[in-house]
Amino acid sequence: MITWMQKHKKWLVITIWISTIAFVGAGFVGWGSYDYGKSAGSVAVVGEREVSVEEYQREYSNLYEQYQRMLGDQFNQDMAKQLKLSDAAYKLVIQKNLILSFGDELGLDVTTEDIAKELVGMQAFIKNGKFDKPTYVKVLAQNRTTPVEFEAGLKRNLLLQKIEQLFKTEPTAIEVKNLNTLLFLEDDIEIKILDSKDIIVPNNEEKLKKFWESNKNNYMSANSYELQTTKISLITDIPSAEKLTSYFERNKNDFKKDDGKLKSFDEAKAEIAKAINLKQSKKLALKTYLKIKKGEAKLENTAIVYEDKLGYSEDDIKKLRNTPNGGLVKPFLVNNEFVIVKVLTSTFPKPLSFEVARSAANIDYIAQEKKILLALKAVEELKNFKGKSLGYVSRDSFSKITGLNPTQAAQFLSSLFSSAQKEGQIELDEKTVLYKIKNSRFAKYDANKDATVKGTLNDLQNNELMSNLVKSLENRYDVQSSMNTKE
Repeated sequence: MITWMQKHKKWLVITIWISTIAFVGAGFVGWGSYDYGKSAGSVAVVGEREVSVEEYQREYSNLYEQYQRMLGDQFNQDMAKQLKLSDAAYKLVIQKNLILSFGDELGLDVTTEDIAKELVGMQAFIKNGKFDKPTYVKVLAQNRTTPVEFEAGLKRNLLLQKIEQLFKTEPTAIEVKNLNTLLFLEDDIEIKILDSKDIIVPNNEEKLKKFWESNKNNYMSANSYELQTTKISLITDIPSAEKLTSYFERNKNDFKKDDGKLKSFDEAKAEIAKAINLKQSKKLALKTYLKIKKGEAKLENTAIVYEDKLGYSEDDIKKLRNTPNGGLVKPFLVNNEFVIVKVLTSTFPKPLSFEVARSAANIDYIAQEKKILLALKAVEELKNFKGKSLGYVSRDSFSKITGLNPTQAAQFLSSLFSSAQKEGQIELDEKTVLYKIKNSRFAKYDANKDATVKGTLNDLQNNELMSNLVKSLENRYDVQSSMNTKE
């Protein structure tokens, strides 16, 4: 994964470098191993524009979030460091400020009216169907920024969009038509699908044990804790009418219908009772916690428990991990109980014995052996290749590839038309497809595909144009950096 990301990093950065700001709800992440020079408030000066630490930090956060959306939980701080995301964010913020400096020179500007129009359309700040200033301030505070900083970033981004529009081009009808036939080139092919499910791996205890020894760090025990606990059940009494009414009057904005409208007292009555009981239960749990802390009360149960068997949320488990031996954790809610926990001892992961890890290791061992045997089989089959003829196929001939699901068929066709080899193999999950291209031809022109082709060509042309603009501006404006990397 890292190798692929490093290979395509330039392309990934180009596709998002001019994107709209996306920092509402994203928060900040750490931004790498840099220190700052004489000016602690800036990372660089581009032309007459000072690039603040906050602007750079926000660029890193946005870039980090883009990768995280693509890769999900696979992406983390360690991967970000391997990809040198700090360098990419710094390069990106310098490029944007080169373009902004050019906008300054052209006399372009963004008015307060432009900013206001953009703000009132942002869903994060809408309440009861319209822009709400208190919500706006609250959301920004939650993301550790202010209206001044946010609107400055919004102004920069709107100016970038204005400059981009100046250089936007539209492909001609001839270009679209030519690329239409080229993109949907057709190949006359034969294929043969090899499936790892058809490969049997013989039992070999000695090889399995060697595999485990080479990969034992993949089979670790879960964190375990010796805990003392006390549980306080939620109060289920029905509060008095006076309490219910008083609570509703103070917190009526918290009780809303699905359409955003406020609920009436009668509609919210059950929720109000639940909220009051939860609040009272929490007070009782905190009182018990303080008594235990002072030695006036004792915890009830003691047990050794593995982390994955606790049934706590990830946030609550993190509290245990960060609590030293002998430490007491404040009450937290689990199902319908508040739990108070004292961590007596913590035992962190260590490699499992072969006997305990055998089952999991065997699954991975078999998968690896199947992959090796499948590759050897593919080599042998290609020596005297005889496959099933599919006739002419194009990039969207998914239904012709029987034996593959639609996703696999799409991957196969994409790889096939990206390959320069007339004969070869394409690996797809647990399958390998052998292929032979007997002939190729241009597709017939299909006007229905013009919109897709035009979009592709438009992106290619405009990305190239903006990249060339940046290269030109690098020689036009001075860049004075205040950042130094730490080895």
